[in-house]
Amino acid sequence: MAFFKRELSPVERFEAALKSKEAERQSLAGRLRVAETVFAEQRADTERLAVAGASNAKLERAEAKLRSVEDRAKTLRAALSEIDEQIVATERALADARSQREREALADNIEALASSIEQAVPGFAAGATALVRAVTRGGASVPEASKFAASVDAVRSEVLSAADLLCWELRSVAMRTRAGNANVALLAPPEATQPRIPEIERHLVYTLNPLLWREGSEVRKVPAFARVELPKTLLALALRDQHVDYLNARRVQTLMHVHGIGATSGDNLPDDTQFIDLDALAADQQAHVNVA
Repeated sequence: MAFFKRELSPVERFEAALKSKEAERQSLAGRLRVAETVFAEQRADTERLAVAGASNAKLERAEAKLRSVEDRAKTLRAALSEIDEQIVATERALADARSQREREALADNIEALASSIEQAVPGFAAGATALVRAVTRGGASVPEASKFAASVDAVRSEVLSAADLLCWELRSVAMRTRAGNANVALLAPPEATQPRIPEIERHLVYTLNPLLWREGSEVRKVPAFARVELPKTLLALALRDQHVDYLNARRVQTLMHVHGIGATSGDNLPDDTQFIDLDALAADQQAHVNVA
């Protein structure tokens, strides 16, 4: 029966290499200490022979032995210096491998989160659809029930599009994490969002043109190809004239891949002449209604 050894991971390989090189260094250091001791003793013996007036033959033999011992000590010192450099390089490679292992584990967790969201989405969609059917199944037309069903359907559409976008963003983050260039802000606390005006109902959409509108004394400006929470009072008008579209629209998914997830208000805004004034469009529409 054949047995196969498990392939070592990069971290395990570098750990084994580091352990081997440290053992080799310890052995070289011990041999160098012995060589230096022998060299010191041989130098003392050669010195004594010279002081005692030994014959030339004895002195030559002593000097040759001293040179041999000295050369051996020099060789061991060079080998020890080389193994020290190898240990430093191996420690650096081991640290990089450990960092990559941590990034891989984090990326796996992020991808698992995206997968769990995708698996949960059909259940949510089916539940919301069943709820809408239950509300609208009766023959009687009740305004409150119809309004509730419309709200549920709108929430369902918004959640599905947001889930698709979130899963795409999570997988992008996982890919950047594996490559070692993930945005550190992923793990940072979320930035405080701008306070909303509570009485304004909004819907998250994607802009196709630069837009502006007014909320009290504030003028809101948003560039093209950006996600924005548009007041619902302006939503139908903006959708009709194709200035915005829902996040789950096919063309919006393509545009988000081309332009990213979208700039935020205040980034790379065009000049004022290029903005489409939604308030002016709404006023013009109302004027036509009044005339009619």
